Amino acid sequence: MSKVVKGIILILILTGCIFLLVFRNRSPFGQRNSSFWSEPEKEITKIELTEGKNKLSLTREDDKWLINGKQEARKQGVFFMLRVLQDLRIKSPVSGEMFEREVENMGIIPVRVKVFEKRRLLKSFLVYKTTSNVYGNIMKIKSSSKPFIVYIPDYENDIGSLFSTDELFWQPYSLFSMLPSQISSLSLENLSDTASSFSIVNSNNNYSVSGMKSELRGWDSSRVKRYLSYFAYIPFESWVTDIDDAEKNRVESLMPLYRITVNSSDGHRSVLRLWERMKTENGQMIKDNDRLLGKTDNIDEFFILRYFDIDPIIKKRSYFFPE
Repeated sequence: MSKVVKGIILILILTGCIFLLVFRNRSPFGQRNSSFWSEPEKEITKIELTEGKNKLSLTREDDKWLINGKQEARKQGVFFMLRVLQDLRIKSPVSGEMFEREVENMGIIPVRVKVFEKRRLLKSFLVYKTTSNVYGNIMKIKSSSKPFIVYIPDYENDIGSLFSTDELFWQPYSLFSMLPSQISSLSLENLSDTASSFSIVNSNNNYSVSGMKSELRGWDSSRVKRYLSYFAYIPFESWVTDIDDAEKNRVESLMPLYRITVNSSDGHRSVLRLWERMKTENGQMIKDNDRLLGKTDNIDEFFILRYFDIDPIIKKRSYFFPE
């Protein structure tokens, strides 16, 4: 074989190697600018979200996730985030005109997302929370990169709201998580039927049940114990995010349907108020027969509860008496 032929073969081999190195991971839009999904060797262990001056971290510690290294995070929310981070795909590129119209002109501040496996940075990208496309959000790898609409295959809801730096969003959706022994007293006020209201006092597992004016007799202690056991887990469905201060003030000015006050043995007091919830159906506001609107006295945010979840503790005082 001549030296010329050998040289040509060597050049072809080198060219092929270079081609493989450069293009083996190329996507139609360029790997560096369009790969949003994270590919850990074993598992993602940390997620950082930064929006302006607000920053939040979710960190895996043994078998749980912590919010900013403190409170345990809502498992369902974190597990869904992990799925999103590994399933992000491009739906379509975004033109410069669209990006200017939907992002720049609207003054949208992006959320910087950083994904880690231990100390190794797996992925970093920007999320622009827009409402123009319900199936995805505009994202960039970095501010100078090309923008894309990014989505989750087979998932048709907004994913942008998941990238939240609000600690409340990541906290467990739990109203009450108390053992009967941790409850020193409670009261349920039925504001539309005051004769149904009651209070319970627990003094070293010796109970007393009262109406609004006097102590009651003849109640069943097993029903009292069963009722207190329901407070071990009372969840709510979600926070209310589409309500302004004026609407908050309007709702709070209304008489609630119920007011539940719980005093714990360690001195903590929690007051829950529940109102009817209205929803839009066929362009009209109607009563929501499946859900209520709620608020506690220690958090300035409203949340939505399903009757199914709250019904175990919404009782009339007749519940405690034998039929």
